Amino acid sequence: MFDRQINIKTPAELKIMREAGRINATVLAKVRELLQPGMTTADLNAAAEEVLKSYNCVSPFKGYGRPPFPTSITVSLNDEMVHGIPNPKRKLKEGDIVSVDCGTIHEGYVADSAFTAGVGEISPEAAHLLKVTEEALFVGIQKMRKGNRTGDVSAAIQNFVESNGLHVTREYTGHGVGRTMHEGPQVPNIGIARTGAVLKPGMTIALEPMVLIGTFQTRVLPDQWTVVSADGSLTAHFEHTVAVTEGEPLILTVL
Repeated sequence: MFDRQINIKTPAELKIMREAGRINATVLAKVRELLQPGMTTADLNAAAEEVLKSYNCVSPFKGYGRPPFPTSITVSLNDEMVHGIPNPKRKLKEGDIVSVDCGTIHEGYVADSAFTAGVGEISPEAAHLLKVTEEALFVGIQKMRKGNRTGDVSAAIQNFVESNGLHVTREYTGHGVGRTMHEGPQVPNIGIARTGAVLKPGMTIALEPMVLIGTFQTRVLPDQWTVVSADGSLTAHFEHTVAVTEGEPLILTVL
C-alpha cells in the first residue's frame, strides 16, 4: 500500500499538482461550510463528491485498500483521529469536533489535505487541541527546506505538540504524494533531528500532524478503518501537500 520510491517532480508536474491542490482546497472549503448540527457525515461526503465531479476529478480514497474504502472523503468525529467512514445515520451535534480528509486526482496527480473544525461552540480543551495541531502543521512546514532531513520535520512537530501538553501519534505518518497517494519518503510525527531522508527540491509531501489529548495510543474499530484514541479522548488532524523548493516551502493545497 506504500510506494517507497521517492519521486522528484518537474516544474510541469508541480503545476498540475498545484491545480489538484486548489481543487482539493475547494472541496474542503465547501465541506467546512456545512459543519452544522443536524448535517450527516454522509451529507458532507455527497457535497465533496459534487465539487469533485464539477472539476471532472475523483478522490483516490474511494475504493482504496482492503476492505475498499467506500467514500471520497473521511469524516472523523471527536475521539476518531482518522479514516472515519461517512454514514447517513451519523449526525453532527453542537460541540463536536470534525476532522475531514480529502484527496483529489487531477490529470493523474494527487493532492491530499485535511482540517479539523468545531460544530458551533466547542470546549476550551477542544479549542486548544485544534490550535496546537494546526500550528504544529506550520511548524513542520517551515522545516521542509532543501538540505533538511525528514527527521528535522518530525522532531519539530513532536517537540511543539508535546511542549503544549498533547500527544502525537506514533503509528500514522505523513508521506510523499504525487503520481500515487503514498510515495516516499514517510514523515512520521515523531523523530530525531538530522536523521532520515534528505529533502530535495521537487519532493512533494503530505505533512499531517495527528494529535491526541490523553494518550498517543490508538486502536482501529471493527469497520477496519476508523482509528480512535485508545482512551476515548479528543483528537485532531491537519494536513497540507507541500513542495520542497530552492527557497521557501510551497503549500499546494490552498485556494
